[in-house]
Amino acid sequence: MLRLLVTLALALPLLAQAKPAEELWYSVLLDGRKIGSFEFSRTVQDDEVTTRQLLDIEFDRAGTIIAMKSHETSRETIDGQPLAFTSISQLSGNENRVDGRLEDKTLHVRVDNAAGVQERQMPWPKDALLAEGLRLSGLRMPLKLGQEHTDLSFQPSSLAAVKVTSTVGEREPVSLPSGRKSLYRIEQVFDFSGTLVRNSAWIDRERDVYKLTMPALGVDLTLLECSETCATAPNQSSDVFKHTLMQAPRALRREETSTRLRYTIAPVGEGAPLEFPTTSEQSVERNGESLIVEVYRQARSGIGEPPEPADYEANDWLQSDAPEIVAMARGATFGIENNAARMQALETFVRGFITDKTLGVGYASALQIVRKPEGDCTEHAVLLATLGRALGIATRVVDGLAYSDYFASQRNVFVPHAWMQAWVDGRWQSYDAALAGFDAGHIAFSSGDGDPWRFYNGLDLLGRTKLLSVESMDNPTRQ
Repeated sequence: MLRLLVTLALALPLLAQAKPAEELWYSVLLDGRKIGSFEFSRTVQDDEVTTRQLLDIEFDRAGTIIAMKSHETSRETIDGQPLAFTSISQLSGNENRVDGRLEDKTLHVRVDNAAGVQERQMPWPKDALLAEGLRLSGLRMPLKLGQEHTDLSFQPSSLAAVKVTSTVGEREPVSLPSGRKSLYRIEQVFDFSGTLVRNSAWIDRERDVYKLTMPALGVDLTLLECSETCATAPNQSSDVFKHTLMQAPRALRREETSTRLRYTIAPVGEGAPLEFPTTSEQSVERNGESLIVEVYRQARSGIGEPPEPADYEANDWLQSDAPEIVAMARGATFGIENNAARMQALETFVRGFITDKTLGVGYASALQIVRKPEGDCTEHAVLLATLGRALGIATRVVDGLAYSDYFASQRNVFVPHAWMQAWVDGRWQSYDAALAGFDAGHIAFSSGDGDPWRFYNGLDLLGRTKLLSVESMDNPTRQ
């Protein structure tokens, strides 16, 4: 959720024609209920432009209040050339800080979080822009119906450049806290490595942004321009989880989920066509707008691509080369030689190691989990994937839905969930340390390297699916 909000907020400098010194405030709404505020400011001093964006939200996650903050500052020349940036993300007490400094087209990065401090260098993506560069580029877009404009937006929190395409739409009346205005609608598409995230913005002739909205988790996520008093008013309760559950037409028996199930899944509302991945455990067939998805408890051989080098490597979220991670992995599998048996032992270990099963963490890295063993399915998946890599086993983190006979006062529902896959015996086999293990009650949406930025495809699908039927393939008459 924080990642989606940051993406939505970053659309502002693409459009806003802020004055040399200006502060703008926005109220943040989820499904029409206020969950926080967003502050945008731009100052010019000594031929440098400093842009600050501060997002402060909280929402209810199945009865647990999650607090999130994101603070980004960028420094650029008066003509929009990037100089430096700082990104600070705070989620449930965990803070992640990224500082970047650009010298001779080389980006010098310092990452500081609970896992420690890391410094590295990387080339600056060609034509990538920060806030002021994006603002100046956006000013060159004529407000003409159908006019299209493309930028490469560098996002400091993920250290990635994202292609953003803006298209001018009709002028239309928009209701705002300050009253009704006639504004130009701008449609934007963020391309995250092939996964598209869309939002709409409404601006006036002076390019001031009054409204931004993005479909998220089956509802609308919205920023509305208003006064500071309005933006910082008390928040309202908003249970985001209720929008992401997929109701099952009947209860699923354990003997069914332990073999193979066939699901017929239809899209809900507007949006891109449903796209689910084919994996060693999941086959997908299109039937009109619906998908026929078969999930196997046991992975099949010869399905899917073999691991890539990155599937074995440590990264900012899966710190598999950290000495304490390596020692933990070796200790949990001492005397075990077979990789399949090693993964089973690690799954059992992680299930017992994370003693505080809570929804209040949000998303933590492997080292954060080792030092504070608490969290939900994402923490179990991240730690298990990291321990596997520490033993030289290729792993991936998967997100999707998992069946639960009871969750948040709801019976027989599929809940947003994360687990992991390991390359074992020539196939990608899933393991789930948060539940009793992987079974056919898991439906995969996407997989990645543990970085939450890679889960956009899965986030886009949440709240957009309806389960029409489920069939046990051991008993096809069971519907």
